[in-house]
Amino acid sequence: METPRIHIGVSQCLLGDEVRFDGGHKRDGYITGMLGTVFCLVPVCPEVEAGFGIPRESMRLEGDPATPRLISHRTRRDLTRPLVETCESIVARLAGADLHGFVLKGNSPSCGMEKVRVQRDAGLPDGKGIGLFARRLRTAMPLLPVTEEGRLGDAALRENFITRIFVHHRWQTLLQEPSARELVAFHSRHKFLLMAHSPVHMRRMGQLIGNMTKDNLPPWEAYGALLMEAMGRLATPGKHVDAILHMMGFLKKHLTNDEKAEMLELLTAYKKGDLPRLVPITLLNHHVRQFDLPYLAEQWYLQPHPLELRLCNHA
Repeated sequence: METPRIHIGVSQCLLGDEVRFDGGHKRDGYITGMLGTVFCLVPVCPEVEAGFGIPRESMRLEGDPATPRLISHRTRRDLTRPLVETCESIVARLAGADLHGFVLKGNSPSCGMEKVRVQRDAGLPDGKGIGLFARRLRTAMPLLPVTEEGRLGDAALRENFITRIFVHHRWQTLLQEPSARELVAFHSRHKFLLMAHSPVHMRRMGQLIGNMTKDNLPPWEAYGALLMEAMGRLATPGKHVDAILHMMGFLKKHLTNDEKAEMLELLTAYKKGDLPRLVPITLLNHHVRQFDLPYLAEQWYLQPHPLELRLCNHA
């Protein structure tokens, strides 16, 4: 599969740039290495763009976790307004930057996407909130795949995030020249990938497609929301096995009993955690090419992301 240089945003300190409050960085080798070979990384540091300087006084969120204030530790300055204004400017700029994902720095008062410490008033326990930039990014671009760098250390969460990036990119590409015919083709090619993430969403999306008529415009907004919501669900081994078995149904007239038994053995071993998913997927791809089955060959499930990312290699 030919891979386009898809743009994803990244908190700048994760790229090794010395932009943190203490003049340091938090370079992440996986982001700068593996992801950097596939994606075009767009650096963003709201605190620097807000003019807070490098180095700068440390800051923290205080008050109501739903609407926290950004307060400097030593001088007790309220920096909420300048950072919020900067965040809104950055988000407006990014809206035209053709982004298809974002990796945020966890626990940051600006970039943390969840469970960021928020100091409450005296006598109240500390709360958990969202960084000021992260909140505005997710509000302005609700379909954009977003994660924190710490989550990339988990194989399942890492694969889910990267798969969502490619799905988001294909969806946004479709919207550039939308047509009912292309929407049907898009849904068809994503059928088994959706099945592996959320069969319920897949059926609801199919109903939207089925209800289209000449007088009923394609449900672009509703379909896109369901698409990215579905892809946000983790694809479990059980759901992967179900998707592969459904694909095997198209091969039942072509395979011998021994070949069918071989695939079932591999799927059982994968589901038990004894084999990576790459093994049954490789065999399935072999059979699809062997018998020249275009419908299966066009399924994004068989190669949802570049092989060099090695996302199917974990058991």
